[in-house]
Amino acid sequence: MSPIGVFGGTFDPVHVGHLRPALELQQQLGLQRVHFIPCHIPPHRGEPHATAEQRCEMLRLAIEKEPGFVLDRRELERDGPSYMVETLKSLRAEYGGQRPLFLLIGGDAFLGLPDWYHWQEIIGLAHIVVAHRPGWRVAGEALPLPLRELLAQHPIREAGQLASAPAGGVWLQTVTPFDISATAIRRMIEGGESANFLLPQPVWDYIRHQNLYRSE
Repeated sequence: MSPIGVFGGTFDPVHVGHLRPALELQQQLGLQRVHFIPCHIPPHRGEPHATAEQRCEMLRLAIEKEPGFVLDRRELERDGPSYMVETLKSLRAEYGGQRPLFLLIGGDAFLGLPDWYHWQEIIGLAHIVVAHRPGWRVAGEALPLPLRELLAQHPIREAGQLASAPAGGVWLQTVTPFDISATAIRRMIEGGESANFLLPQPVWDYIRHQNLYRSE
């Protein structure tokens, strides 16, 4: 019953700031596999710049040679906004009630968690693993009250505890920091700059071949 990682996002485009932390979390937490789940309709941001199929293809190119990384299209095949709580319910039905599921999110996403659709249900479906840069601190009044309560109610003292239950814990895991974002990469490409080495080579080749993110 090795744990399963769940990593959602627009991936517009997928880049090393997504991939390297996911790999570190897989290794550090003993995840059997990580589901990369491109969203269909992002609930909290504007429409993606690349189409769903283009984003899916870039993700496929990025992870196809990495054992344990899985491209999961379930949100693309579901109508309406891509709510993570619905995705986790789908995965829980697939894996059963006892398999540990780890929702992998970044520190910024964690701070915005109370704005997610039915976010209080997530902790009952999966552990929440927050990937953060060295030196990042979660303390007192710096956190919204709902997150302070979440951490107080679902403490995990060591990572090994996570695999002993299917859900219900919040764990903060340090990963290698990458000060890069998909937004910055799109702006770079739009401005005629190279995004080489910020993306897997097959993804960068695909973007150039498809002429993605260029200004008209």
